[in-house]
Amino acid sequence: MTTREASHAGSWYEDDPSVLSSQLDEFLGRVPASLNDSALPIPGARVIIAPHAGYSYSGPCAAWAYKTLDLSNAKRVFILGPSHTYYLRGCALTTFDKYETPFGDLIVDKATTAELKRTGRFSDMPARRDVDEHSLEMHIPYLWKRLEQTFGTDSAKYPPIIPILVGDGTEEQEQAYGQLLAQYLKDPTTAWIISSDFCHWGSRFSYRPVFDNGKIRNLDADRKDKHLELRPGWEQLVDNPDNMKIHEVIEMLDKMAMNAVESGAHHKFYHVIQQTQNTVCGRHPIGVIMAALEVLTKDQRPEDGRGKLKFVQYQRSNLVEKVWDFSVSYASAYAIV
Repeated sequence: MTTREASHAGSWYEDDPSVLSSQLDEFLGRVPASLNDSALPIPGARVIIAPHAGYSYSGPCAAWAYKTLDLSNAKRVFILGPSHTYYLRGCALTTFDKYETPFGDLIVDKATTAELKRTGRFSDMPARRDVDEHSLEMHIPYLWKRLEQTFGTDSAKYPPIIPILVGDGTEEQEQAYGQLLAQYLKDPTTAWIISSDFCHWGSRFSYRPVFDNGKIRNLDADRKDKHLELRPGWEQLVDNPDNMKIHEVIEMLDKMAMNAVESGAHHKFYHVIQQTQNTVCGRHPIGVIMAALEVLTKDQRPEDGRGKLKFVQYQRSNLVEKVWDFSVSYASAYAIV
């Protein structure tokens, strides 16, 4: 059996299993024992959005999503993340049989990946690109920790994983993948991890929106008109819209995206990203899961927000005030399905 090595262990996160376990326990321990009048994990919370940066940056934020995640009935875990290592259109599946972690290996659900491959809608991840990619790997140790808490120390009881890279695509293409994956989402024995950081601000990301004369403009935009197209009402998302600091601009742009996600309307999220150009790296995985959730809830009466993602934590790596600085935003959410 082929095993994808834990290539980021020892750099992006600890490679010593005891040290890593203690770190994850610490992060999870900082999260309250209950949220939204429910003890954690939240029953039926089978879908989460969580960040994928180095654990020293995003680990505390990711803990909020992972502590909500209900794995009690899980027999398969889908992990959807963006591609950082090569340009991808559509979706791609791993060719490995196992994913290594410092704790042990998680098995890939080859039957499900083969079934998805037969649809003709999925390519294979090149093995080297798969190993280099961090958006999927960063969730494997966290998942192991939560599986251990749910099923005990016998890893033979842990459900297999289905890692999927979600690449570039139009609104209609995201909806098509959502329609395809909805049949799996409908299965109450599936859990879903959506990998995404939010705003990447700084010259290294070619994205530096600032407040200028009543408008938001991107200092790094190529086009002559650098002002971003924001819908009316954005001013309500900040305390002082007439004199915003850069980190307040970042928060406002992230809130626009997060509010669109919480609306449950895939088209709203897609168009907010188009208008603001917010550098949400997992925008396509988020779009696909939103489209899938819409399929499930289409003919259902809304019940306590079921089928809609709800954010429980938002953090930034740095509160930017100078144009030469940079930051990455992190957010955690869950959905009861």
